[in-house]
This record gives sequence, C-alpha cells and structure tokens, in this order.
Amino acid sequence: MISGNHAGPHPAGGEVTANSRRESGRGLLIVLVVLAIAAVIVVAGVVPRFRARAALKTETRELAVPTVAVIQPKLGDPRTEIVLPGNMQAFADSPIYARTNGYLKAWYHDIGSPVKKGDLLAVIESPEVDQQLDQARADLNTAEANYALARTTAERYENLLKSGSVAKQDVDNAVGDFQAKTAAVASAQANVKRLEELQSFEKVYAPFDGVITARNTDVGHLINSGAGSPATELFHISAIRKLRVYVNVPQQYSVSARPGLSAAVTLPEFPGRRFNGTLVRTSDAIDAASRTLLVEVDVDNPTGQLLPGAYAEVHFQIPNATRALILPVSSLIFRSQGLQVGTVENGRAVLKNITLGRDFGNEVEIVAGLNPSDQVIVNPPDSLVSGELVRIVSSREENGQAPAGAGE
Repeated sequence: MISGNHAGPHPAGGEVTANSRRESGRGLLIVLVVLAIAAVIVVAGVVPRFRARAALKTETRELAVPTVAVIQPKLGDPRTEIVLPGNMQAFADSPIYARTNGYLKAWYHDIGSPVKKGDLLAVIESPEVDQQLDQARADLNTAEANYALARTTAERYENLLKSGSVAKQDVDNAVGDFQAKTAAVASAQANVKRLEELQSFEKVYAPFDGVITARNTDVGHLINSGAGSPATELFHISAIRKLRVYVNVPQQYSVSARPGLSAAVTLPEFPGRRFNGTLVRTSDAIDAASRTLLVEVDVDNPTGQLLPGAYAEVHFQIPNATRALILPVSSLIFRSQGLQVGTVENGRAVLKNITLGRDFGNEVEIVAGLNPSDQVIVNPPDSLVSGELVRIVSSREENGQAPAGAGE
C-alpha cells in the first residue's frame, strides 16, 4: 500500500517535463522563423541596392567614354580647278599719229568702224610740204641739166686730150665738174624722195585689220606730226578677232601653268557661257610684290562679241601631283597646336595635325596629314584628347534616331 502511494506521483512529473521541452522547442522555432523572416527582409532590401550601385558604376563608366560618329575622307578630283581674275586686251592695239604737219582735210572712219589693213582713215592738208616737193623737183631738174652739160664737156675734153688740143689740167677740171654734178643730182633725187614720202603721210592708213576704238580729231584741226607731247593721237585701232587675257597665277600653281594648258573664260555679261582659250606664254618670273606669275591666255573672238578691256574670270584645270582629301568643316579642331582632326584607332582617339588646301564653304580640302583610310570624327567634343577611349556610333544614333528595325 505504502509503495503504491509513493509510485503514483512520478508519471505526472514526467509529463510536465515533456510539455516544458515541447514549449521550449516551439519558442526556439518561432525565434528561428522570425530571424529567417528578418534575414529575408534584410537581404531583399540590401541586394537591390548593391545591384543598383553596381549598375550605376557601370553606367557611369560607360557614360564617361565619349560617343563619336566617324566618316572616311572623300578623295578629291585628280585635277584642281582654279578661278582667277583676268584682264582682256586686244591682240594688237595701237594709237595712230600723223607723220606730217598740216590741217585735217577729211576723215573716213569713226569709232566702232571695222577696217582692213591699208584702208584710208584720214587726209591731212599740208601745202608747205607740197611746195617744198615742187621746189625739190625743180632743183632736181636743174641738177640733171647741169649734170648733162658737165658730162658732155668732160667727154669732149677727154677726146681733145688725145689729139693734144687741150691741157691736161683743163680735162681734169671738166671731169671733176662732171663728178660734182653727178653728186648734186643724187642729192636732189634723195631730197625729192624724202619729200614724196613726207607728202604720202598726208594720207593716214590702217596698219592692220581691226576696229576703230577712238577718234580724237575732226576736220580743220591743226595736226602736229610725231608722238610727242604736242602731237595728238588721231585714231586708236584694236585688233579684236583674237584677244589676249592676262592672268596673275599664284606661286603655288606656277609650276603647272605652262604653255598649252587649256583654259575657259567666263564673263558676267554672258552667264552660263564659256569661251575656250589656251595659255600661250608666261613671263617666266614670279612678281616679288604679289608672288604671282603673269600668263597670257589667247581667246578667239571671230564675232567680236568679246570686248577688250573687259573683266573676265579664267578657269584653269590644274593637274594634282597627289589627290587631296575632302572633309566637312565640322570635323576640324582649332587649338593652339594648330589645325587638327580627330581620328579613331583601336578604339582610342588620335589627334592629327593637318594642312588645309582650298575652302569650299561646307567642306575643306586636306593636302597633308591625313590618310584616305582614316576614320575621322565628326563634330568632335571640345575635351577630346589623344589616347582617350571613345565609342563609335552611327550618325543616326548620334542624332537620336532609332536604328532600323528597333520598333519591331
């Protein structure tokens, strides 16, 4: 009985202990679940931040690399056309002066009149010359009469000398007189010829085919001979069937400006028309003041529509020793180091110094410092330096346009 009473409470105590253990396990599980939930919450908040920071760093690095659009230079023409101002002149141009004194009796051609070589332009009245010629002819007649008498006398004396009828001195006198009369005749003939030539100058003739461009005299004007200051230019004549065009070629093109080079002449009064010409001669000397070579281009003018003295533009096709490269002006970089362009080599920018040729407005000619295969940066950023990493994009992407197929 006693032992039975002592054994009764033991199962109740064991049950309490088991319950306590179960409750402790539940509390621990709850704590673990709470910790797990907290860890999930922490990870869910921190990981996106790390990812966002990594993405930001990557984007920052990418944005730090400038994006550029590139082009390849265009090859220029094998021949360079240069346009230079020219001065048109008549092929032959001459003032006409009188060669004798007198009064203008008549003129026969006015300005603009075409004339042929030998056409009579004017007649000068010179009575003094006419009277001097009449006197010279009379003197010639006298000299010829004296000459004839002296010759007869000399012949007679020579015949009488053979028979011993006259002295030798008388024969010598007769022969000497004959020789003097011969010289007098020659002098008189020369004087007559001189005055006849002077009288022929009373008629003024055209020296060559051309057109009268000036008439500076009229009937009754007093005419002074010669081309000195007292003399007056009677007419001015120009040969215009062929014109000379004088052009000053810059020194850099002087080597190519050689006789035989073709040229085209344009004038503002003939828009759209070109007159063909040929370079015929050069001065073979560079002018020290202008550093240019004076050349002459001959242009045929059969209809006379081109006028001497006009301003013209002369187009030369100069062959290039090497073909130049053409770039847009937007690719140029102006810095203290000189004129440069940016190129891309192996993903990095390379700045190259260049030498400009001609300026075409939107485009320029590059004559040195660049290769045809170079990738040239268009619109380079101001901060671009050699060796800098760059990213090449197409022109469409640079202008903000979506590439083809992007919306599909």
